[in-house]
Amino acid sequence: MTSIKKTVLATLVILASGLQPALAKQNDPADVAAIHKVVEQFRTSIINRDKPTFTSLFFSDKPEEVTWQWVVDDVGIALLSKRKPDAHKSIHVSGENYLSFIDSLVKPDARPAEEKFSDVKVDTDGEVASVNFDYSYLDGGKETNWGREMWQLVRTDAGWKIISVIYSVRPPKSM
Repeated sequence: MTSIKKTVLATLVILASGLQPALAKQNDPADVAAIHKVVEQFRTSIINRDKPTFTSLFFSDKPEEVTWQWVVDDVGIALLSKRKPDAHKSIHVSGENYLSFIDSLVKPDARPAEEKFSDVKVDTDGEVASVNFDYSYLDGGKETNWGREMWQLVRTDAGWKIISVIYSVRPPKSM
């Protein structure tokens, strides 16, 4: 190969590499830590009945723009169907969202609530993220349900915000 051909080939390789899209940063420790902070703020705002902090964690101040969806497991739906024959594994309930959830917890007569998390996993490219974990929900210190919860987040000018929450609902382990 002549030196001109080598020079042209080297130039083409350099130019072509500059045209490739930059690779996304997978699970940058700073992003993962920031997302873990959102998870912790979510958890503590439930315990502290801190509506301003809780609502600030979401992408929109319009709850209808944030997915909030549950699905009941087979054991739970069988138990529920005994009391309510028309029960469904999962339906969209208008008005059930992050705002109605926190509003139910900040009522003066509401019992103390807590959501415990374990096995938290984060996956992000620095712009979008998913986080999923096992949860156990306690109402007045007693487990009412548990399951797996999954969130989708986006990085905004104001930091990481939750845009979607989906979760499975299983009856208490003590049943």
